Amino acid sequence: MIAILAPATTMADDAPLLPVAPTQPQFLPEAAELVAMLRPLSVPDLAHLMQISDELAALNVARFANWQTAHTPLNGRFAFSAFRGDAYQGLDADSLSAADLEFAQRHVRILSGLYGVLRPLDLVQPYRLEMKTSLKGAGWDTLYQFWGDRLTQALNEALAASGSNVLVNLASHEYAKAVRKSELRGQILHVQFKEEQGGQFRAVSFFAKRARGLMTRYLIQQRVTEPLALQRFTVEGYRFNPALSCDGQWVFTRRV
Repeated sequence: MIAILAPATTMADDAPLLPVAPTQPQFLPEAAELVAMLRPLSVPDLAHLMQISDELAALNVARFANWQTAHTPLNGRFAFSAFRGDAYQGLDADSLSAADLEFAQRHVRILSGLYGVLRPLDLVQPYRLEMKTSLKGAGWDTLYQFWGDRLTQALNEALAASGSNVLVNLASHEYAKAVRKSELRGQILHVQFKEEQGGQFRAVSFFAKRARGLMTRYLIQQRVTEPLALQRFTVEGYRFNPALSCDGQWVFTRRV
């Protein structure tokens, strides 16, 4: 079983190193190809391309200028601790044990606009490149096209190594749709989190993102390798809701 997460746009340049040996991203040459396309862009050009502020664009112009193909603990950080969005606050990778991290390395993957697919212990350098960014290159018009075959093949290899053909989708829609379902040698289990308010269940972005991280932490610490074990997830008041769930899509709810 493999769980997939989305990255976060917030990254910690000075994230602490974790108590395990780092690994190298699988698609460094492809990442370098994308950086080479982005590096010549000015602050206004990058701001327009990514639909971000000039301040954020300036930060990322500097990041792309400093990005190096060789990833080391001096210029990179573990993917699990470098991302600092809501899901990663729930995950809290910095407090995981070495044994937890080694399990995560085998059973968790992070999808990325720049790196394609990351393992938790892969070194990454600070960047911003969302999968939906309207970047075009020779022979491809979107990052979904650029990564599609490579990304899906990498997940197929991870599934085969895990001994299970179930891909647990804890990523956002933007990133999950990068997986080419027709080429995936397995089945996708989509997991949703909803809050009950006034008798109605609805997804709240902040809570849903945090819950994805909480479930990732749960499956790591409980050494979950089969999907049914996820139904026992009860962290922060969530419960599996069979009435709202169906084959291929499980919903967890709680009252707030």
